Amino acid sequence: MTVLITGARGKVGRAVIARLHSAGLTVRAASADPTELTVPDGVETVRLVLDRPGPPEEYEAALRGVRQVFLYPQPAGIRELVKAAEAAGVEHVVLLSSSSVAGPNAENDPLASHSLKVERALADSDLTCTFLRPDAFAGNAFGWARSIARGEPVQLAHPDAHIAPIHPEDIADIAVEALTGDSLTGRTVTLTGAQSLTFREQLAVLSDAIGRPIRVEHITRAEAEQQMGAHMPAHMVGSLLDLWEAAEQGPAAIADTTATLLGRPARTFRQWAEENSAAFTGH
Repeated sequence: MTVLITGARGKVGRAVIARLHSAGLTVRAASADPTELTVPDGVETVRLVLDRPGPPEEYEAALRGVRQVFLYPQPAGIRELVKAAEAAGVEHVVLLSSSSVAGPNAENDPLASHSLKVERALADSDLTCTFLRPDAFAGNAFGWARSIARGEPVQLAHPDAHIAPIHPEDIADIAVEALTGDSLTGRTVTLTGAQSLTFREQLAVLSDAIGRPIRVEHITRAEAEQQMGAHMPAHMVGSLLDLWEAAEQGPAAIADTTATLLGRPARTFRQWAEENSAAFTGH
């Protein structure tokens, strides 16, 4: 049985590949450019462009002999992928979705609708599907790395927004359980870290990890829109700022973690900060 891993360049995808390969499973890693993949010896790589439906032979090559798929959400080509997976005899898809799909305006929210469209296409299929819905990734803190490394203040419109950041290795552990066990098969699971932290509190943890103060500067929404708009579309900027404004109301809800799903303590944001401190010092 072969397990196909899409999004194989991502942190979670790479970790899932490593775990499955170490367990002796046959793994195939997919990417739009497989020449850029770094995978363990014995892991096959294949071209698969999720956002642009390719020729039938591309799907056939990627899905030949595959019974399970770990899928990154990409709505543009999901109908074609589902059809090809059904024809290839795929039995189970584990989707790395997003907790945002459970929001009150998910259909119109640009962040939530991306994953929601994929969930709906899979739900309409004949495939058995497991939906993993992580909340904020701990790795989102890399967005502050440049400012911190330069000794500049981190500018935030909502420094006291609460989130429960999840370590990417925890997501990988849960994904592997979904692919190799049966306790999560067919379930929809919201994932968080075990602790609610404001952005200001996360920065304090990072300050401890690098051994020097990190300044926080409160800016206006308009200033944040201008800064963030240099890196992402305006509609996504607005969605994020709305989310963070709402998150100032109180501690983030704690959902499932590795403790509840796997019986192992969840990795903490402090662990993540210590593991990645070099990114915040410029070394």
